[in-house]
Amino acid sequence: MKFIVSSSALLKQLSAINGVVTTNPVVPILENFLFEIKDSELTITASDLQTSMMTQLHVEAKEDGNIAVPARILIETLKNLPEQPVTFSIDHDTYAVEISSDNGRYRLAGENATDFPKIPTVNNATTVDMSTEVLSSAISNTIFATSSDELRPAMTGVYINLSDTNSTFVATDGHRLVRYRRVDIASANSTSLIIPRKALNLLKSTLPGENVPVTVEFNQSNAYFKFNNIKMICRLIDERYPDYENVIPVDNPNRMNIDRLELLGSLRRIAIYANKTTHQVRLKLTGSELMISAEDLDFSNEANERLSCDHEGEDIEIGFNAKFLVEMLNNLNCKEVSLRFSAPNRAGLILPAEQDANEDILMLVMPVMLNNYV
Repeated sequence: MKFIVSSSALLKQLSAINGVVTTNPVVPILENFLFEIKDSELTITASDLQTSMMTQLHVEAKEDGNIAVPARILIETLKNLPEQPVTFSIDHDTYAVEISSDNGRYRLAGENATDFPKIPTVNNATTVDMSTEVLSSAISNTIFATSSDELRPAMTGVYINLSDTNSTFVATDGHRLVRYRRVDIASANSTSLIIPRKALNLLKSTLPGENVPVTVEFNQSNAYFKFNNIKMICRLIDERYPDYENVIPVDNPNRMNIDRLELLGSLRRIAIYANKTTHQVRLKLTGSELMISAEDLDFSNEANERLSCDHEGEDIEIGFNAKFLVEMLNNLNCKEVSLRFSAPNRAGLILPAEQDANEDILMLVMPVMLNNYV
């Protein structure tokens, strides 16, 4: 089998799906890309058994065929080649792959394509259409709050609930929670699923800069994403997601509106002086003034800053993990944020002071008890 392809075009497609390939996979052949040619269309597949990504490009080929090609050495070779047509020659008896360029020949050992695991198909699927802009926003606003605790697998992914009026994306690690709701995405069939964090990270890094349509199909076991010439199939997390609505406090009489960037800058500075284990900062609301302070008794470090704000309700003092607050504020895209509290021992809410017509963002962070804070 022989085919000719542009070195830069091939590298671009391989780079888009290379994130799936792991260094020590359960099945050794998964260190390879699967190349399949049919009617001069090259389909390239990368997989780690849980997630598979495919891409296509046109090549010059006179016959159909397939081969598994080592991913790392192929990517490194193409990265160091200038833009030019390269010829791949495959010996199906020995699975040897020879790459010929203008002034060089490179030989590497391929593997039998039939040993590459079969990619699952999504049958009896529910289909939802959305744009890359919406999908990217949903991922960016939630993925940072997922858990890395493998003992709670449901929380290591993003929960998506589709109804006939909206779609809700939720992520939590037990210390913070993000609920991101879109009213411009809906499904006639109400359903829910949990997509693993790795698959969403791969998806986010692969989504194009321009706004293009994305087709999402899913059943009880797999989800399928398709945009441009990229396809991704991932296995869903088969677990029950926690009842997140019950932890969101409804009655929050203390409300504070403040400039997001001012608060973010202040927290970043104050966090430098916080205890390196708890990352605890204290927010003290008195009238229209917010005092932010931190202290590390082990090193006699302390800092405080005053910011002006719009405040409704009684004076309150509450402690939070500065890292969580910074990450949440950093992921919001608004001028002013609204912080809402009910009591020092209850979760605090962070949301944009003005919500977009199509989206509703709510972030929850659990307090750090101040009785250990001197």
